[in-house]
Amino acid sequence: MTIQWFPGHMTRARRQIEEKLKLIDVVIELLDARIPLSSRNPMIDEILQGKPRLVLLNKFDLADPQTTQAWVAYFKRKGLDALPIDAVTGNQMKEIVPRSQALLKEKIERQLRKGIQPRAVRALIVGIPNVGKSTLINRLAGRKVAATGDKPGVTKGQQWIKAGSELELLDTPGILWPKFEDPGVGLRLAATGAIRDEVLPWEEVAFFAVKYMVQYYEEALKERFSLDVEGIDLENPQEVVEVMEAIGRKRGCLQSGGRVDLEKASTLILRDLRAGKMGRISLEHPDDGVDLSVER
Repeated sequence: MTIQWFPGHMTRARRQIEEKLKLIDVVIELLDARIPLSSRNPMIDEILQGKPRLVLLNKFDLADPQTTQAWVAYFKRKGLDALPIDAVTGNQMKEIVPRSQALLKEKIERQLRKGIQPRAVRALIVGIPNVGKSTLINRLAGRKVAATGDKPGVTKGQQWIKAGSELELLDTPGILWPKFEDPGVGLRLAATGAIRDEVLPWEEVAFFAVKYMVQYYEEALKERFSLDVEGIDLENPQEVVEVMEAIGRKRGCLQSGGRVDLEKASTLILRDLRAGKMGRISLEHPDDGVDLSVER
């Protein structure tokens, strides 16, 4: 599946970010803990020009804990500090300020030696649509200052927000890239809700998700749907479709004549997945070899 979704305001967002970089001390890059690499804009390194960066793995309460730790180790090897958080509950978020300050340790120490009292850290929040930026900002600010929604593309402009006395945040619209070269990237983004549902081929996205779960999370399928998927041939697409149809039957997704409504079943599968009703599932592991090259 090739997905192209690059609204005009995202082009403006890139330009605005580049213009504001001189005001920024630290970049806070927000990723989806279930798909850290696929939810990371591959152009972000180029855009941010080497600014100190803290990686936040949001929605880690929905992700496989062991896989999340593998991602923390992955980013550490890349020289980046990665912190799993849950912006909805605030879990782990007290770590954000000290970790941001740690990235500026040398600068802060120089200022103190000169008798200069360091000001609040100015942080730029970046991330793709629907990764939870507005929820994060509202949680850090302790009040609702940024619009939130369960659809991507809610934030359209930029605003400075005070988050206590030690942190000031600059919110930006989410930035996707023009075209995903690896079809798996688009499928992962679609499965987790980062792309507007109105443009999704539901059956194709659900097929990808079910195939991945059969391979890595067969116990989750067994527990949620009472299905035994052991021995499924993942190289045979029809066998994966049969698993989707079995889920549809168990959930009453039927048309006249008892046929399974595959589109309805696909919608149910994806909504259960996104809501965490199948358990804590990651759809990407550092060893998966995701290709983040882009066509410009």
